[in-house]
Amino acid sequence: MFAAAAGRVIDAGPMPGWGNTVRIDHGDGIVTLYGHMQWHSLIVAVGDDVDVGFPLGLEGSTGKSTGCHLHFEVQLDGVAIDPEPFMTALGLPLR
Repeated sequence: MFAAAAGRVIDAGPMPGWGNTVRIDHGDGIVTLYGHMQWHSLIVAVGDDVDVGFPLGLEGSTGKSTGCHLHFEVQLDGVAIDPEPFMTALGLPLR
């Protein structure tokens, strides 16, 4: 899994429900979340600055998961929002 945009890692490890998770603060209240990643696969730590495309770790099935996948979420002020406008602004439209 790779960082969707540049930012600072604010969580890297176990989170309730998400299992092994990375969260990146992109400023202006925007945070991306990468959940259910494999245990012992994270190559980032809290406080690390990452650039777009920086590797974070491997997809997995940790936390409340029934199969291997990555949960990607964009949050604004702690609330999940539609990721399409965020990704489109990065030149990566989802549709």
